[in-house]
Amino acid sequence: MLKKLLVHNYALIRDLEIKFDRGFTILTGETGAGKSIIFGALSLILGKRADTTALLDKNEKCMVEGVFDIGGINSGNFFENNDLDKLNPTIIRREISTGGRSRAFINDTPVTLDQLKILGGMLIDIHSQHQNLLLGSNHFQLNLVDSFADHYDLLANYSDAYNSYKQHESEFRKLSADMDKNVADLDYYTYQLKQLDDENLIEGEERNLEEEQELLTHAGEIHDALEGSSLLINGEDFSAVDRLNEVRRLIERIEEYYPDAKVFLERLESTIIELNDLGNEMDSRSSDIESDPSRLEAVNSRLDSLNALMQKHRVEDTLSLIKKKEELRDIVSGIETSDERLSELEKLLAMSRERTAELATELSNNRKEQLPLIENEMNRLLIQLGIPNGRFKINISATENFTPAGTDHVEFLFSANRQAEPENLARVASGGELSRVMLSLKSLLSDNKSLPTIFFDEIDAGVSGEVATKVASILAAMGKKMQVINITHLPQVAAHGTMHYHVYKEDEDDSTITRIKLLDKKERLEEIARLLSGNEITKASIENAKELMREA
Repeated sequence: MLKKLLVHNYALIRDLEIKFDRGFTILTGETGAGKSIIFGALSLILGKRADTTALLDKNEKCMVEGVFDIGGINSGNFFENNDLDKLNPTIIRREISTGGRSRAFINDTPVTLDQLKILGGMLIDIHSQHQNLLLGSNHFQLNLVDSFADHYDLLANYSDAYNSYKQHESEFRKLSADMDKNVADLDYYTYQLKQLDDENLIEGEERNLEEEQELLTHAGEIHDALEGSSLLINGEDFSAVDRLNEVRRLIERIEEYYPDAKVFLERLESTIIELNDLGNEMDSRSSDIESDPSRLEAVNSRLDSLNALMQKHRVEDTLSLIKKKEELRDIVSGIETSDERLSELEKLLAMSRERTAELATELSNNRKEQLPLIENEMNRLLIQLGIPNGRFKINISATENFTPAGTDHVEFLFSANRQAEPENLARVASGGELSRVMLSLKSLLSDNKSLPTIFFDEIDAGVSGEVATKVASILAAMGKKMQVINITHLPQVAAHGTMHYHVYKEDEDDSTITRIKLLDKKERLEEIARLLSGNEITKASIENAKELMREA
C-alpha cells in the first residue's frame, strides 16, 4: 500500500507530505484547490510523462517521492530481472530538472519510465474521470474480463504461441514470395560459382604472377646485367679479382717490415673470396634467366583472367574472390534447399497455428465462463447505485484472425431503461452512468483480485442523494479489503472515510500554494457540514453531518 507521498515544486505545491494508512482515505477541498494536482503528482512516480510546465519555480527542480509497503504483494521476478534491490518499504522517486530532463529511481537505483509503469501497475490502480472513456475501448474491456478470469499464465502461454506463429508465418510468406525469384536467379548464381570454381583460385596467386611477369618481361636485360657483372668481377681479362690479386702481391712485399700489412692481407683475402663467390653466383643466375615468350603469354593470360574476375566482383585480391565463391556456394545451396525449408516451415506453421488456436479457444472459454457472474453482479450493483432498470451485458464475438490477446472481440452493452435493449456502453451511457458502471467494475475486481491500492479521482461525480450514499457504501466496503483513496465533493462519501484530508490554497508572498491538512474528528464534522451547506456552516448542516457520520 501507499504509506507516504512527498511532493516538492510541482504545479501549485511547494512542499507537501501526505501520510496514508489502510482503509478508506478521503480528500476534499474547493474546486481548484489542488486535489487533482496531488493525483497528477502520484501519476508521475507511476510513469506518466512530464515537462517543465509542471514546475512551480522554473529555477528549481521538481521531486515526487512515494513510499510503498510491498509486503504481501506479488512482484514476481521484477526486482531480480531489473537488477534492483527489493526493499520494504520500497521508495519510488521522480525528478524533473529545470531543463525538462526527467529521472526516475526505485530504491535509489536509476530506472526507465517503462520500469516505473510495470512496478506501479503492481502497487496502485489509478482511476481518473478520463478513464471512464476507456470503457468504450475493446482492449480495456478485454483486459477487465481477463482480470476476472485471472488466467494470466494462460495469457502468457498464448502470447508465446502467438509470437511463434507470427514468426513462422512471416518467414513462410517471405520464402514463398522469394521462391519464383530464387528459381530464376539459380542459373545466374550457378554460372558465377562454376566460373570461380573452374579458375582453381589460390590465395596470393596474383602477387606471384606479377613478380614472374616482371622477370619474364625483362629477361634479356637481367641476363646481360648478371653476365656482364660476373665477367667484371672474375672474368679472364682485367677483372676486379685480378686487380685485387695484384694489390695482395704488393702488400705481401712489405709484410716483413710493416706490421699492419698482415691485417690488410687478411681483409683482402676475405674480399677476394666474397667477390669470387658473388661473380660465380651471378654467372649461375644468368644461365637460369632465359627469354620465354610462351610462358610470358601464359602468365599475362592468367593475370588478365584474375583481374577480370576481381573487377567483375569488385574485389582487390584472390582471397576476396575465394570468399565470394563461398558466398555464392551458400546462396546456391540455400536456393536448392528452399523447397525443403518451405515444406519444413509449412509444417511448423501448421503446428504453431494449431497450438495458438487451442490456447485461444481455452482463453475464450475461460472468458465466457465469467460472463454470467460479471453480468449478474454488475446488474445487482447498478440497482444499488440508482439504476433500477439497468442491464449490463458482455458480448464476445470471434475475430477473423489471431490477435495478441486471442480471438475474442469484447463489447460492453448497457441499457438504463426497461424498454431498451442493451447497446454499446460508450454510445448510450451518460457520464454519470459511466462512472457508476466503472465503480461497479472496480468493486467487483477488488473482490476477485488482491489489488493493494486504488486511487479514485471523483469516481462519484454526477451522483447525489440516495445514490451517493450507495456509492459511499461500496467505496467503504472496498476499503475493508484494500487501500482506497478518493477525491470527492460528496458529503455522503466523505462521511465514510477512515482518514480525511482537506486540500486548500493559501497565498504566500507572490504565489498561491496548495496545502493539505489531516482533519481530526471535529474538523471532519465541520468539513462534511461545509460540503452539505457550502462555505457557511449552519447548525442544521452540523446536525446533518453528525447524522451522516453515524450512519457511516
